[in-house]
Amino acid sequence: MPALSLATLLLALLARPAAAHGLSDVDAGSLWSYDPWLMAPLYAIGIAFYVGTQRLWAHAGGGRGVSFRQVAAFWTGWLVVALAVTSPLHWLGERLFTAHMVEHGLLMIVAAPLMAFARINGPLLWSLPTSFRPTAGRILKSSLLALPWGFVSHPMSAAALHGAALWVWHAPPLYAWALENTAVHRLQHISFFVTALLFWWVLLHGRGPGRSTRIRDGIAVACLFITILHSGVLGALLTVSTRLWIPGQGALAGEFGLSPLEDQQLAGILMWVPMGILYTGAALFFAHRWLTVNDSHPLPLLQPPGLNDPA
Repeated sequence: MPALSLATLLLALLARPAAAHGLSDVDAGSLWSYDPWLMAPLYAIGIAFYVGTQRLWAHAGGGRGVSFRQVAAFWTGWLVVALAVTSPLHWLGERLFTAHMVEHGLLMIVAAPLMAFARINGPLLWSLPTSFRPTAGRILKSSLLALPWGFVSHPMSAAALHGAALWVWHAPPLYAWALENTAVHRLQHISFFVTALLFWWVLLHGRGPGRSTRIRDGIAVACLFITILHSGVLGALLTVSTRLWIPGQGALAGEFGLSPLEDQQLAGILMWVPMGILYTGAALFFAHRWLTVNDSHPLPLLQPPGLNDPA
């Protein structure tokens, strides 16, 4: 099994010292990464969410304002992101296409929906000093942010941005550039995660003028169906291709007994099948809600994140 082989290789790499050359700043003995440009915002969001949650619960009571399920979802998603960008998987992802695909799948289809479900905007606003919250609310309500948010928060826009990130970064010239340039590599990870977070946020919480729960879930099914199709096509192209797209990506393919082309094809299968199954599972969830929801109470209008939270 690919997952078992990947785990075996990681254990073997951890068992012996290794050269730390490459894009990631890693400990040569453990291969754990410590890129401050990725870790600093991750820790900042985690600390802010914790502080905001404690303040919100002290004010409204435990589980109110943000539920225990949402807190559990946030910290699970946060941990998945942290492991994806700091564990040896991150180092290996620069040298094995299959590992790179696993890493991006964790960011886009595991961590992003969990953190979107958590609705982190409320706790983040509560993490601010009391005197700053009204100012933050006014900034979020300003046309400077409201107009672009109104565009990107449309389900089709969010789906298009998520799809564009997936296709653009798998274009061979850009992908090869990301393997050669640290800043571009960071941008690749951030764009995958941010567009996926927006995508799942809009599907889970998006609203529009007069848009009912039933209509929202129907649109979510359509967006997921489109995502399944185009990501499946990209995965299939990687799988059936007889040409190596990014020659430098499969440096450790031989450790698995694979050629670089076979490594690329395995990565394509991971995008095509397991990732497609996860998207399909989400589509079935929204389809179930679409068919069974009580549509008698329309949802409120979509606003920029944080405007409806206590300030």
